[in-house]
Formats: sequence, C-alpha cells, structure tokens
Amino acid sequence: MAKRQSRREAVSGHKRALILDAARQVFAEEGLDGASLRAIAVRAGYTPAALYFHFESKEAMYAEVLRASLESLGAAVDRAVSRTRAPQETLKAAAMAFFGFYAQNPRDLDLGFYLFRGGMKPAGLGHARDMRLNAALEAALRPIAQAAVALGASQERANLLMVDSFAHAAGLLLLLHTGRIRMFGASAPELMEAYVDDRIAQLAHPSSEESRRASGKE
Repeated sequence: MAKRQSRREAVSGHKRALILDAARQVFAEEGLDGASLRAIAVRAGYTPAALYFHFESKEAMYAEVLRASLESLGAAVDRAVSRTRAPQETLKAAAMAFFGFYAQNPRDLDLGFYLFRGGMKPAGLGHARDMRLNAALEAALRPIAQAAVALGASQERANLLMVDSFAHAAGLLLLLHTGRIRMFGASAPELMEAYVDDRIAQLAHPSSEESRRASGKE
C-alpha cells in the first residue's frame, strides 16, 4: 500500500512539473493576461480539465512559477553573500547578485513584472499569494539592508537603500534587455556596480548633514 501511494505521488509530482514547465513557457510568451489554461494544457500534453487536479486557477499556476523563480533568485543572492565577510562586501555582493540573476535570466524578470503586461494598471494574483511573493522578493533583497545597518545606517535608511537598489537595478535591467542601453554607449553591469560602490562610500563616510539626520538632529 505504501509503495503504491509513493508511486502515485511520484506520478502526480511528475505531471505537476510538466504542467509548470509548460506554464512557464506560455507565460513567458503571452504574459499573465494573454495566457490561457487551454494553451498551457496543450503545451503540457494534457486536457484543460486535468490541470484542475493540480492547480485551482491560472493565477495559482503563475504564483507557483514565480515562487520558484524567486527561490532561485534568493539562492543566488545567498551564495554570493556566503562568500563575504565585511558588510561592504556583503552589500555589494547582494546587490550585484540580484542584478546579475535578472541580467542572465530575462524571462524571470518578465515573470516578476507581470503586472506591467497590458499597460500600467493595478494587478495581482490574489492578496495571500501577493503577500507571499512579496515576502520572497524582500527576503532576497534583505541582505542589502542588513549590511547597511552593519555599516551604521538606521533601519529606515537601510530599508530605503534596499528599495532604491531594487529600483536602480530594475531600471538598468530594462535598458539592458530592451537594448536601449546601447543608445548611451554604456554598460549596465558597470553602471550598477558604480551605483553600489557610491552607496557604500556614502555609508562609510557620511556627510555632516547625513550624520545629523541619522542621529535625529536637524
């Protein structure tokens, strides 16, 4: 009985993996709005009805694909951070690993920015799923804030730096993957590295105004 149950679970897991692989391909081509369960089913070699044995909706499927992507992102950042000691090294390694992951995996960047497909409008996968996915993204970025605090930044300033690093990376990645960066004769990785180095230098040697602000004085 246990052996039969184990075999059923293995078969189910294999089918689920095939469906997710097909879904990832279709989502990459069509986006969340353009993708259909029928297209995913055809790509996976199953009927649309068969998909409901594994996923309740297209949004649930997309959330699982994006969760796996964010897990890979987090692992890449963790590997880079594990090789560092000083907080300056940690901050730079985390920020550059974040940028590097999406530079090397543009489809994963597309997945993360699904809400921009079809125009700038509010979008989501459901509150609970959005919360979990946002938490996974924040976890990948958290080493940046932690390193900033270790360098003397307040928690508020460290959090702002984390958000700013994300925004800066996203802008450069957009220019990189659309080819627009060539208009400026610039290198996206070099610009990202220069940005990170500048932020580290500011943390290590804050100006008198920044020092007053950090200590709560006006």
